[in-house]
Amino acid sequence: MRILKYAVAVSMLAVALPLSAQQLSIATGGTGGVYYPIGGGFAEMINNHIEGAKATAEVTGASVENMGLIMRGDADLALALADTVYQAYTGTDNFEDRQIENIRALASVYPNAVQLVTLAESDIKSIADLEGKRVSVGAPGSGTELNVRAILEANGISYSDFTPQRFNFNETANAIRDGDIDAGFWSVGPPTSSILNLAATRDIRLISLSDEEVANAREEVAVFSPYELAAGMYEGMDEAVQTIGIPNVLVVNADMDEELAYQLTKLLFENTDELIAVHPAANDTTVKFTMDSTPVPLHPGALRYFEEVGATIPDRLRL
Repeated sequence: MRILKYAVAVSMLAVALPLSAQQLSIATGGTGGVYYPIGGGFAEMINNHIEGAKATAEVTGASVENMGLIMRGDADLALALADTVYQAYTGTDNFEDRQIENIRALASVYPNAVQLVTLAESDIKSIADLEGKRVSVGAPGSGTELNVRAILEANGISYSDFTPQRFNFNETANAIRDGDIDAGFWSVGPPTSSILNLAATRDIRLISLSDEEVANAREEVAVFSPYELAAGMYEGMDEAVQTIGIPNVLVVNADMDEELAYQLTKLLFENTDELIAVHPAANDTTVKFTMDSTPVPLHPGALRYFEEVGATIPDRLRL
């Protein structure tokens, strides 16, 4: 696996961990998204605060691939979109033949926003205008593609209506910049570096979803919610843009040691300011967001932490 260059440990909190937990791998996504810095930031927090643990963040194909890594024990923690996590846990939709029942959650970290970007000079003004165009739908094995397919199909648009390209975030931005594609989708915590970089070199337009398009998508996917991208988020973005939001979940294998899961959850919520310093998306890393948004049961170690802090834990998060 390709390992992120996040540094080695500085011990600050004496926590005895099982020997098998000394090396922790965090599955993230591509370098142009938010999983990579969030995962790397959390790895550094682990290194700095949990004695004897060394964590590294790994570049992956994101949500769908990450479910397999957790199932096989090839990663200890992973970030993934809530709809992907739910489908994997229940064996539905894209996971009908490969249910992954050993997934447990530690937290919901922040919401993604589906962002459809084109050049300002483009004639694309709505998702209906994608017909006949070259469009990046996200990297293979990514939650972005699952989100895109669900949104488009809920609104009567199929891949046969345009030419789909499966690029990661940086590749999508480069292809739009160079005129190799007409538009591209991101499902990522805003603002994201690859769109910021694109907007700094070319005039771009973000495409809004109508109220009806949002409602159609929500009928298909329960974890979808309305989300507004604020005006000024990217250079040249003068008006707010309506889209879909999806929670991102930090998941582990059910076999993770309970004490380790407890310490990781405690670390995340009691040192959130360190993660916010890495990326502003972590402003949404709250106990309430986890209780409201997490789609699969919590690991017993995480449950122990939330019980200690007096959280009201929904029944769906307990086994």
